[in-house]
Amino acid sequence: MQFDHLIPVMRRLALEAGDVILAVYESPDFAVKAKSDASPVTEADEAADALISAGLRAAFPDVTLITEEQADSHALSARTFLIVDPLDGTKEFVQRRGDFTVNIAYVQDGIPLRGVVYAPAKGRLFYTLPDGTAVEETGAFDKATPGPLQPIRVSTPDNSALMVVASKSHRDQATDDYIAHYAVRDMTSAGSSLKFCLVATGEADLYPRLGRTMEWDTAAGDAVLRGAGGHVVHFDTHEPLTYGKPGWDNPFFIAHAPGVQLRK
Repeated sequence: MQFDHLIPVMRRLALEAGDVILAVYESPDFAVKAKSDASPVTEADEAADALISAGLRAAFPDVTLITEEQADSHALSARTFLIVDPLDGTKEFVQRRGDFTVNIAYVQDGIPLRGVVYAPAKGRLFYTLPDGTAVEETGAFDKATPGPLQPIRVSTPDNSALMVVASKSHRDQATDDYIAHYAVRDMTSAGSSLKFCLVATGEADLYPRLGRTMEWDTAAGDAVLRGAGGHVVHFDTHEPLTYGKPGWDNPFFIAHAPGVQLRK
């Protein structure tokens, strides 16, 4: 894969999908349907999925494409693939809370090597450069020309005063019980893959997830966090999270800055 070509395409498609999503988000009303697993889906999910899928297939016709909204893609298995969640955080979108993202990632041999996370309602854009390092772009988000880029890096954590980020829509007692094992300075809640990005920028040190997620939920945020020097590991074993698993299901995991003394 030529990353000099991949990154501009992923960035542009994420921004274009964000425009489509915001058009629905800012409309007076929109329909919400339930998928087979009872999770919500909107016309914004479907339109963004169609836009990103068409763009990736045109640019990279020989690379396997996995997306959340195309059920037939879930049976695929490949060592190298692009994986997309066109609208991560649909519950946040439906409740008009703004914490939703567009996620596009490239995975090779189980590792999300490159990714982009765009939060259109928040005006935040994170991605990996061709060399794998992570940045946050600011400015007008011109489709053709990137604006100012700020390199991002995980924090140097103080284990006596950690900053923790947790899910806004999926917070439960098990998560609170786990967080209670740490000395926490403060906590924040965020939706979607923004939680990975808050760890990547040093705005948080630790993000535990004790709940069901799919690979398209996490791959792009994982790539950004890795590019910023962070880690995503299995909750039980603390081994690195890998991709291309049967069924695309993730185990419980912990995203963290190096130096956080992980508990079991």
